[in-house]
Amino acid sequence: MMIEINYLFFQAVLGTTFLSTVLYLVFFVSQNSRVRKVARLVLVVSGVLQSLYILSRFFLAGYTPITSQHEAVVFFAWAATWAYLSFRWRYTVKNFGTFVSVLIMLLLTAAAFASRDIMPLKPIHQSLWLPWHAGLSLFAYAFFSLAFCGGLMYLLQDRELKSRKFGYFFQRLPSLDALDQLNSHCLATGFVFLTLGMVTGSLWTRQAWGTYWQWHPKEIWSMITWFVYLLQIHQRFTAGWRGKRAAIMAIVGFAIVLFTLWGVMYPLGGVQTYGQ
Repeated sequence: MMIEINYLFFQAVLGTTFLSTVLYLVFFVSQNSRVRKVARLVLVVSGVLQSLYILSRFFLAGYTPITSQHEAVVFFAWAATWAYLSFRWRYTVKNFGTFVSVLIMLLLTAAAFASRDIMPLKPIHQSLWLPWHAGLSLFAYAFFSLAFCGGLMYLLQDRELKSRKFGYFFQRLPSLDALDQLNSHCLATGFVFLTLGMVTGSLWTRQAWGTYWQWHPKEIWSMITWFVYLLQIHQRFTAGWRGKRAAIMAIVGFAIVLFTLWGVMYPLGGVQTYGQ
């Protein structure tokens, strides 16, 4: 019975997220404020259903569901959903929800194609540090995904302004300054979560092997990701990396995040590689 409920929750998540994405796209074209309000409300419902899906899977598995590719990507989408909603609660960035909803839908679609089997935890994964490490890292990735969306929007708007034709996107995208501030906020927040994820990962390694570093590919690529974002923050606040350069780096950084997630941490169709 619980398995069927869990399955229905995921189908409901896919349905509501798809509807929210369609509504956001309709709003992007029509600029009807009523459509935007409904789209946001449906996205909130999707976020609640994602929470219930993760919770029901927790009761099914008996551990924090964040060890397989399916679970990690669902958690990633859930974190991105609530990161955006919390951001939207404090700030207004024109049509930001359209880009974010498309990304969330893509993540959940990818999760739908991954195996949903619940596997018993290996001894190395039976640690309280695992959910903290993986959860914090995925929250970091969620904020980096928002910076990625903002970077795409920045490049589109910058292209419109430089062409001096003020075409389709010009009226529908926020100012370059607003997008640059969005990039700064999401980058800084994500970096804090990523740093905490690195620290808890080291503590997990210390608990398991008696050392803080194992030179595992996961550790190496996590460190590369951390240094890439450290470079962005350092250059932003010391060398004035803003605007187009910051937008491009947000996109490059997110590409590395996706490679780390799918290529190293959770290989396609697999589970957490650490300790294998």
